[in-house]
Amino acid sequence: MLDPSIYKDSFAREHLPPEPLWPELPGNRPEFLYPKKLNAAVELLDSMIDRGFGNRPCIRSPSGQVWSYEDLRNQANRLAATLVNDCGLQPGNRVLLRAVNSPMLAAAWFAVLKAGGIVVTTMPLLRSRELAYIIAKARIGLAICDKALGEELEIARTQAQDLRTIAYFNTPDATGLEARMASRADRFENVIPSHDDVALIAFTSGTTGKAKATVHFHRDVLTICDGYARSVVKPQPEDIFSGTPPLAFTFGLGGLLLFPLRFGASTLLLERATAASMLQAIQDHRVTSLFTAPTMYRAMTGLANTFDLRSLKRCVSAGEHLPATVLENWRKATGITILDGIGSTEMLHIFVTARDGDARPGSTGRPVDGYQALIVDEEMRPLPANTIGRLAVKGPTGCRYLDDDERQKDYVRNGWNLTGDAYRRDEDGYFWYQARTDDMIVSAGYNISGTEVESVMLDHPAIKELAVVGVADDSRGMIVKAFVVLKDPRAAGEVLAKELQDFVKAQIAPYKYPRAIEFIDVLPRTETGKVQRFRLRERDKASRS
Repeated sequence: MLDPSIYKDSFAREHLPPEPLWPELPGNRPEFLYPKKLNAAVELLDSMIDRGFGNRPCIRSPSGQVWSYEDLRNQANRLAATLVNDCGLQPGNRVLLRAVNSPMLAAAWFAVLKAGGIVVTTMPLLRSRELAYIIAKARIGLAICDKALGEELEIARTQAQDLRTIAYFNTPDATGLEARMASRADRFENVIPSHDDVALIAFTSGTTGKAKATVHFHRDVLTICDGYARSVVKPQPEDIFSGTPPLAFTFGLGGLLLFPLRFGASTLLLERATAASMLQAIQDHRVTSLFTAPTMYRAMTGLANTFDLRSLKRCVSAGEHLPATVLENWRKATGITILDGIGSTEMLHIFVTARDGDARPGSTGRPVDGYQALIVDEEMRPLPANTIGRLAVKGPTGCRYLDDDERQKDYVRNGWNLTGDAYRRDEDGYFWYQARTDDMIVSAGYNISGTEVESVMLDHPAIKELAVVGVADDSRGMIVKAFVVLKDPRAAGEVLAKELQDFVKAQIAPYKYPRAIEFIDVLPRTETGKVQRFRLRERDKASRS
């Protein structure tokens, strides 16, 4: 049962799913018990200053600029006052944030929560159509936007009538946020909502189509810090975090903003990064904790020996399955074992993970403290060890879709969160990713994991990257098809395709080999780096129609 809300704008709470459709939140672990009145931004920022971290480094930028905890609080306070007094922000209003990772985006995130608003951070590369959908879905009336990214948002405003005000920064205009903030005091009377008032609405990356809106409370924001981060990442005040995911991606929000601030550390926010520039940033800024996707680790591995990476202590991977080959090659190049994990926007962050000294190449690991995980069949019956089934998770965070009861019923069953992933669990309790449940390939009665085929094919020296999907076939129902990006595109052809097929047959059961191979220039990906496999299936279907 929710505690009463203090929000004047009740839209978010009114559009939560009915409580009988919510997942169970088992146990009352002491680390997840928070005051009934709670503002996550105040706990992460103001309370850290009260504990003596005010002059410590907090937000770093590639130029060498460093904001202390007090600097960030002062900027957030001035911006919060501007939003309330100039823009009319009321507690419970949703505020869209549109910017690359930067100190100002961090200040805006804290400012919105301090003023009692609900944050809706968006990916910088989203276009007007996608932005208009988000605005309409979350009924957003106010946006904070980097002026350089304003064009698509202005178009979206003509398509989504809810958006009334756009406040721009990175502009010298007298109406820009910097000019208006300059006249504000650096003190602000924080709004302290209920611990289960909504803090943020995060939209999924849309790997299977239209993005879903997931709702998270103030207590959820702290829970992922006091659970996964405290027990697995183990931040220390001297740590410097960095990585590639946008703050709109909850993997990035946790790893690059919430986790360092919860423990008095600092974060280096990069607008964008290539493999070389990420390695350069690690070297120049002495980064200790790195958060990025398997694709980036793979790209960085070949360049790692040309940079000084001795500052690195911990590397975390999420977003897509981490192939054993990528983990092993990175370990050989740097001496560091990547901590693979699986999380979801619905669960806010990682819930199954490898740990220091407890990482098995190819395995995602075991449940994070406070979470439970099972492998179940379609009827929610637990399956025995080493049987492929659906991953079901239960813990202190869980799925709540905004105004989408049908999807809620699909994701949450019998109190468990069904993540949409096919996994197996071994006798020792380690979880092994197989595929997305809608990507499992059933060919002539055999269940085939596309991930397993990918892991084998990645060992072939000609392949830069690839994705394996199941496509329709008249005789077998489905067949395995590999979409392959080559290091040298000139090598594409029937001879190499036959070589790759034989390569797979020699290492795993022959029935798993890709009966079709298509060479392409680039894999379709979301902005968070996830392969859009549904687009590959659409491409195959179009080629045969």
